[in-house]
Amino acid sequence: MIDGQTVNTIVTKLWPDFLAQLPEILATQDRATGRFGTDPFIVTDQNVLWPLAVAWATPPTAERPNPYHHDQELLAAIIAGGDALIDVADEQGRFEFRKKDNSTWGSIYMPWTYSRWIRAWGLIRDAMPADRRAAWDSALTVAVDGIVATALTEPIRNIPAHHAMGVYAAARVLGRDDWAEAATDYLHRTVAEQDPAGFWSEHHGPVVAYNVVYVDALGCYFGMSGDRTVLSALERAAAFHANLTYPDGTLVETVDERNYFRHSQAAPSVGFLASPVGRGYLRWLHGVQWSAGGRVAADTVASMIMYGQDGPAEEVAAERTEHRFVLGDDDALVERRAPWFACVSAYHGPQGPNRWIQDRQAHLSVYHDAVGLIISGSNTRLQPAWSTFTVGDPALLAHRAGDEDPDFSVRPGLDHLPAAATLRPDELGLDLDYAGVPVGVRLELTEDSATVRYRVRGTSERPVAANAGLVAKPGERWQAGDHGGTLDETPLRLTGADCDGWFAHRGWRVIMPAEAVITWPVLPHNPYTKDGSAGPDEGRIVITLPLATPGEARLAIMID
Repeated sequence: MIDGQTVNTIVTKLWPDFLAQLPEILATQDRATGRFGTDPFIVTDQNVLWPLAVAWATPPTAERPNPYHHDQELLAAIIAGGDALIDVADEQGRFEFRKKDNSTWGSIYMPWTYSRWIRAWGLIRDAMPADRRAAWDSALTVAVDGIVATALTEPIRNIPAHHAMGVYAAARVLGRDDWAEAATDYLHRTVAEQDPAGFWSEHHGPVVAYNVVYVDALGCYFGMSGDRTVLSALERAAAFHANLTYPDGTLVETVDERNYFRHSQAAPSVGFLASPVGRGYLRWLHGVQWSAGGRVAADTVASMIMYGQDGPAEEVAAERTEHRFVLGDDDALVERRAPWFACVSAYHGPQGPNRWIQDRQAHLSVYHDAVGLIISGSNTRLQPAWSTFTVGDPALLAHRAGDEDPDFSVRPGLDHLPAAATLRPDELGLDLDYAGVPVGVRLELTEDSATVRYRVRGTSERPVAANAGLVAKPGERWQAGDHGGTLDETPLRLTGADCDGWFAHRGWRVIMPAEAVITWPVLPHNPYTKDGSAGPDEGRIVITLPLATPGEARLAIMID
């Protein structure tokens, strides 16, 4: 155990920058409309009401001077921001779901905005002019009634869980026991739905990035209610994330059924502050972000100020140079052998129609301290080249540009998802089966290199290939034998024979056989754009290895 006031230490260190962010936020507000942010206006631009209200409500101390405490200009800006939401809500309190690319996705009780508006309301309500207080009371009552009737009757998912936290906050403001009961019931069911390994699932296996949404909802709820029923779930979730975060603070994507790897840092949720392992994880995560020159959002600091729980902190897995963690019932393995970090996942499941649930197609990730993630275990849709193995013709499944309603179904003649997968912890690998074709992958780590062995253990009448999706950084140099250049949108296709058997980028070098094929950019289907389009920064450099049946091929990774 590491004794100390974790929350107090972190918040005090973050306080000057928290204050510095406030005038930056206020400078984006159009005082005529009350809207924050940049054009086009979207309702989540108003999420800043929460940190502004926390700054307004927080008394100054010797360690944390606060010139914004009960400042009248700040109060007026917050009220104008809420009025802007009233102006764009429909008669049921729903907003048009618009994104910054100006795409629209229908009407919604926007959870991230409502929870922040509601909590800001609770902090400033007694200081509001009577007419504005009455207008907010009326608008938010309509909206919360709608949320209770719709979201809190749904199965356990991350958005309704966040809504439940917001409904509980609203119940405290108006003394609505019926709202509090509905919210508490949903959040108790959320706790019961959690996997014993500390994650929530929305199809088959963990969500990772969205797991933090559940953590945040339960953490804020506990900060408001003191309901200890949720503490065990928060502790299990903290242990899950402490083991499934890369040493640079980015989330391990290999077991995630919702999100592929991006270069963004893990979200430092207030829910992690409810347990010793969570406080240790958050203390470590903040250290990583500070050393990288990162900035913690005012929104996050605001929740820590209001709901953070002080106490002892445990050393976490991310701080160790050697560590092994097995998730669930031999469902995934994390191996930390500094400077390497690897994850092997046996999670698998069928293709489905939901655009938000990715194909569980990639089963291995490899990271190095000097360069970050090298081989990504990201999952996507309509892109078999991101699969660890394919059996059949990958050309049968592809994303069509502009298609807003794609067909995600199985294509006869192609198997890019395993029907079975078995973890082999002692060999740092797994065995998989693709429609009766047995294959395997093994990883060998030494101080100087990582070697990935792909093997077909039986025969197949259809072609079999292995794929390694390498994390790219457009704008940086690449070199492959006598070939080289700056990585941009220009397509690249080389064989191992073309480039003397090696490809280098971002400080790593991959050694490959002559028959290997290097392709760039290999893009995912992005579910968050209406037409599924993705940019080069989301693409992978894919090395494809045609495999004999039976047969084996290897890739070796070294750091330049």
